[in-house]
Amino acid sequence: MSETTHHPLVRLESLALIAIGGFAGSNLRYLADTLLPGLYGTLAVNVLGSFALGFVLYEALYAGVLAPETRAVVSTGFISSFTTYSTFALQSAQSAPTWLVLNVLANYALGFSGVLLGRWLARSTDRRWSA
Repeated sequence: MSETTHHPLVRLESLALIAIGGFAGSNLRYLADTLLPGLYGTLAVNVLGSFALGFVLYEALYAGVLAPETRAVVSTGFISSFTTYSTFALQSAQSAPTWLVLNVLANYALGFSGVLLGRWLARSTDRRWSA
């Protein structure tokens, strides 16, 4: 690594970009909650976030087109602020037992499915561009 990658301004730039991504993700999360309040909105953002994170992280493995800084802004900044485990846990705990079980199953099953779909899309995107 060159000395410029260790310069404090490089780290500060990364922190600022991740903060901007976090600002955008949390505001979109708020908008989603106003459009789909309660369990449905939380489920929607968690599934969409899982899909996006699956795509971004597997894209790095298969195609590597996105710069590491872009992946950090999108995954650590935007997606981590867009999705919400704490709200999912609280809403589940406050729900009737049947809804609690259904919500937990839905979040995990659809979240993992989102990651797998993102991985599939990253693989198929790599094949299209490398052909």
